Amino acid sequence: MNRSTFTSFVLLILVSGSFLLTGCQSDPQISGEEQAVLTYAPAVPAAITRNHPTKVIIELETTEEVKRLADGVEYTFWTFGGEVPGKFIRVREGDFVEFHLNNHPDSKMPHNIDLHAVTGPGGGAASSFTAPGTGSTFSFTAANPGLYVYHCATAPVGMHVANGMYGLILVEPKEGLPPVDKEYYVMQSEFYTGGEYGEPGLQPFDMQKAVDEDADYVVFNGSVGAMTGDNAITAEVGDRVRLYIGNGGPNLVSSFHVIGEIFDLVYTEGGTVANQENVQTTLVPAGGSAMVEFTVDVPGTFILVDHSIFRAFNKGALGMLTVTGEEDLDMYSGKQEETVYLPEGGAIQEIPGGAPEPPTAQTIAERMDAGARIYAANCAACHQPEGQGLAGAFPPLAGSDYLLEDTDRAIRALINGLSGPITVNGVDYNGVMPAVRLSDEEVANVLTFINKSWGNDGAEVTPSTVTRVRSSH
Repeated sequence: MNRSTFTSFVLLILVSGSFLLTGCQSDPQISGEEQAVLTYAPAVPAAITRNHPTKVIIELETTEEVKRLADGVEYTFWTFGGEVPGKFIRVREGDFVEFHLNNHPDSKMPHNIDLHAVTGPGGGAASSFTAPGTGSTFSFTAANPGLYVYHCATAPVGMHVANGMYGLILVEPKEGLPPVDKEYYVMQSEFYTGGEYGEPGLQPFDMQKAVDEDADYVVFNGSVGAMTGDNAITAEVGDRVRLYIGNGGPNLVSSFHVIGEIFDLVYTEGGTVANQENVQTTLVPAGGSAMVEFTVDVPGTFILVDHSIFRAFNKGALGMLTVTGEEDLDMYSGKQEETVYLPEGGAIQEIPGGAPEPPTAQTIAERMDAGARIYAANCAACHQPEGQGLAGAFPPLAGSDYLLEDTDRAIRALINGLSGPITVNGVDYNGVMPAVRLSDEEVANVLTFINKSWGNDGAEVTPSTVTRVRSSH
């Protein structure tokens, strides 16, 4: 091939490529151009109201950032858009998408993006390999409606995904989705760290744990507590709620459940047909998704979990939906009466387990740090991250006269458990709190943390005080 022929050949390729690109844009059904609105979890972009496809420009940046994984625990996340999960993308069936992927100059790794909504090599990964400090552009038609995962597919793929590079893209069907009152973005994933769950400091990625599928953390929206307390999603009684649920993996299948609710409709695996009704728990595969809808009928706090339940209460896969509004006593009347039942001669038993004796705190600050980790692992699920408790179920620890007025009583409650009626801040509670096996050092640490958090002005509790109370029991 001589130079002239080669030049003509190259021009033909360029012209053909240009024709393909402009040909899509000149499709008589495609009208206009818009910049995509992208949102961080749990927010979702507004529903699309236009009745025609358009050219949609998406701009997304990959960054590598040190952020909180749990209280006292940091991790170097690899991200789409600076947070984990990546930003939610919403387009319409038939839209022509021009995707711009930029890799921040401070990144140490190249990245790309595989959108499961794309029909093409690697779902876009083959066209979007992007070195630090550079950008890539590719285009595709959003031909298939549904809810799709996107993730980085640069080798080693598992490591990029395990470090946080995933998100969701919704391709709305042409006719749209049924209107609802609230929409939220929830994405489960797991992390594999050099230290065990709750071990403080900046934690490295552990490849062997990832290969063995031995996750230290299983979380919603990137970190422990990302959807609890002040970060809980909200609704009003009577609202129709739709959750867009993704599972970034990289390994585990989610058994997604909302405690106290039933899914009226489930769009299994992210398809656009609601093919299940009245579902309690739905499976969301790694690299997959689901949409669920339900109407909230009564007020209260509803707990989102992976019902592989130790992941929820011991690894972080727990979120909250806070519903406000009027009671419906026909739907749910709440507790009417409770008595304590123990067989004759029975007694509350300690829960076996525990860990080796922890390091001894040398300062109040060290005791507080250690106590915060113990609280997050053992107490926060019931008494809430800010110690506010749950009305009618778990008494508050913030401002609790029951705890702050009598240190010995607080110690006994922790080491022996509680059963029967108690009054906290003038409100009656009647339940059972099992004893949790903690060392004297750990009891001192967590009670000191409680005594000095959330506006509490209690004293430091020392291990010797715990030893005295334990021996006098």
